Amino acid sequence: LLYTIKFENKMDAVDFYPGLPPGVKGLDNNVDGRPHLKTIYFKIGEAEEQVEFWSDATSEEVKECFRSATESDPSDILKLYNASNSLTNISPRLLANTAETRYTLKVVGAKQCLSSDGITPEINETLLSIEKRLLNLEKNIVLNSGDTPPAVWDMRAKVENLREKLESVEHMSWLGLYKDIDKKGSHSKTSSNTIHCCGTKKTKEKYQYSTQVFKKFEQLRSVELTEATRELLKKPTFDIWQWEDSEMLYLLQQMFVDLKLVERLYIELPVLQAFLYQVHVSYNYTPYHNFRHCFCVSQMMYGLIWLCNLQEKLDDIEIMTLLVSAICHDLDHPGYNNAYQVNAKTELALRYNDISPLENHHAAVAFEILSCEQSNIVKHLPHEDHKRFRSNTIK
Repeated sequence: LLYTIKFENKMDAVDFYPGLPPGVKGLDNNVDGRPHLKTIYFKIGEAEEQVEFWSDATSEEVKECFRSATESDPSDILKLYNASNSLTNISPRLLANTAETRYTLKVVGAKQCLSSDGITPEINETLLSIEKRLLNLEKNIVLNSGDTPPAVWDMRAKVENLREKLESVEHMSWLGLYKDIDKKGSHSKTSSNTIHCCGTKKTKEKYQYSTQVFKKFEQLRSVELTEATRELLKKPTFDIWQWEDSEMLYLLQQMFVDLKLVERLYIELPVLQAFLYQVHVSYNYTPYHNFRHCFCVSQMMYGLIWLCNLQEKLDDIEIMTLLVSAICHDLDHPGYNNAYQVNAKTELALRYNDISPLENHHAAVAFEILSCEQSNIVKHLPHEDHKRFRSNTIK
């Protein structure tokens, strides 16, 4: 016989087979095929938890339920063991249990086996320790002297070189640790006329043009912007059409300086300049969504920050988020909108499952640039501030 009860907050019936322990809610298969609510009791470490899901949920929804309960990352691996210590599949068919017969859940970090760079945990931990000490040393030097001396840059280059050597040891390829790295640097060639740079493909002409722009930008380092121009730059009525690309890069740098982000967030000028250069490279030759459009939007955001006196209402991380988001908002825009991407089934639409493919791509390219040590303007942010910056920038 089947016994049926009703939950106070649901009108759906939940079936019970006789002989199950008291308190066990739901079975794997209802006789009448109706979905029912299942309660799973488990423990993670010493903590006792429980999750509830409907029997017609998908496997991914069930796993996400467990991830939410444990606050684990999407990249983490979840392992569930039953009372007999046997590994159990996490799915809608998971057998319901009681508080006395809890499952045991273990969260295994995806990076515990191999790091994203393909390096063993022990070596990676050593490298991270060296890099952390080096960052702290840099921060102290910047605080005391205002700039990073050549000796520190040389030390950092040696650490990066060591990491590349470890990643490119060919005799370790059978372990899956070998990465084919272009020995000439981060701009690896993908075809005779294409250069791969920060997650995007650019023609040689575009790359060479950006290099020429950057050289002119470097020549402006010794030039001091007049007070009148700096004040005009703070106004939404600023004329953007009279400036060359190299001058716009210089004005973007001045925005970071005048907002005191360079000083308060410990951004070294060479790193900021490298970031702006990579941004310039990543904007395409399109009629509208080009680098001048990037500067136009960024300058308007900068003007609104001053016009609305947002420095008194927002903290430095939020101001930084506004400015960086404006600068990066159309990175690598192909010139065609989301509707076209979806209807034409382009690479971007397929990669992002038709969900705002362009916006997802712009954000991904931005953080690809920020993942490079030489152009990472947020590398000195504490962990929680970095998480907040990334989350808000993506939004």
